[in-house]
Amino acid sequence: MNAKSVNSTALAASRLEALKATAVALTLGFGLVWLAGFAYPESVHDAAHDTRHALSFPCH
Repeated sequence: MNAKSVNSTALAASRLEALKATAVALTLGFGLVWLAGFAYPESVHDAAHDTRHALSFPCH
């Protein structure tokens, strides 16, 4: 193998790892937002709601 193919293979592996990390982060993030949004105890829901407002995130 020459240096160019080794570099492209390493770059492809690096991109794949970045995509995996992105997918995991998005899944966890959306899961947390969904759980907080539909939380049964009002205090948890209200805390998430107030945090969204504090971060200027439109929620309604």
